[in-house]
Amino acid sequence: MNSVFYVIAIMGCGDGQAQCAQQRVETARYASAAQCQAAMPAALMRNTDLDFPTITAACRQIGTSMAGRPGRDRRG
Repeated sequence: MNSVFYVIAIMGCGDGQAQCAQQRVETARYASAAQCQAAMPAALMRNTDLDFPTITAACRQIGTSMAGRPGRDRRG
């Protein structure tokens, strides 16, 4: 079973992107990392109200994938 999805984490950083800390997580979920990355520019534009010199975004994988997990016998 595969229940993996991606979300966009919005991070606020000090000058020079030092000391970045997650500030928000967008509510939208994406089926792939590529879809998530494509949505990052718009997510950054929605979060310009944060009071940090630099705002960045990163895609975070959420959930678990049963495929390929050690110790799981898939023969039945």
